[in-house]
Amino acid sequence: MLTNIDISLLGREMNTRKEQLINDISQLMNTYEGLAPTSINPDLLTFMDEATLVSIIDSLLKQKEEQFQNIDTKWLEQFKSSE
Repeated sequence: MLTNIDISLLGREMNTRKEQLINDISQLMNTYEGLAPTSINPDLLTFMDEATLVSIIDSLLKQKEEQFQNIDTKWLEQFKSSE
């Protein structure tokens, strides 16, 4: 059986994890070149569960991957010989 102290510690661990996920989202958003740095008010995301926050991170990472693939393709095309 969980005591009040155990529940309190679990709540802190969850908040710390959510805070880290929110921080990760903010950092990922600030990696886009040409865009002004942004900050997220953590209070706006605290209502989201961890799975939703992880999903947002996954989406941002996929966007970054696509961005790099496009850059790589453009870079490689410069070496393509014209026929």
